[in-house]
Amino acid sequence: MTSVRPAWPAYFLGIAQAVSARADCSRRQVGAVLVNPHHQIIGTGYNGTDAPKMPGCLEGACPRAFSDVPPGSPYGPGPGRCIAVHAEHNALKHNALRYPRHSPRGATMYVTSWPCDDCTERMRAAGVARVVYPGGPAMPQVEVLLR
Repeated sequence: MTSVRPAWPAYFLGIAQAVSARADCSRRQVGAVLVNPHHQIIGTGYNGTDAPKMPGCLEGACPRAFSDVPPGSPYGPGPGRCIAVHAEHNALKHNALRYPRHSPRGATMYVTSWPCDDCTERMRAAGVARVVYPGGPAMPQVEVLLR
């Protein structure tokens, strides 16, 4: 019996999709997997509150969760301020806390959705070399070099 192993991008995007199931947002579930150049996972993250045991969006703690704030509106201070942290941020934080000797320098971030400008800058500053996210049926994944 011959089986076909998935290519690395498909494999890690599948893991990012599984991670997104933990997201604590009523509007959008995003997962991220940070992988070093040796194909080892050095961090995972999903969008949700920044502190463990802090009430999250699904518990009604986020002012955006069940409001009429339009999707895509700014996340900054003021009415409708989101309390969640993006998946990419949480993956970098997880890496720093759990694997302090495994630098994200040269790593790849696999994300279930395109990263926002703030997350792209945060990844670039941390030394992440590239980001891969789904690109739709015509383009199974999009790869962006951050250097």
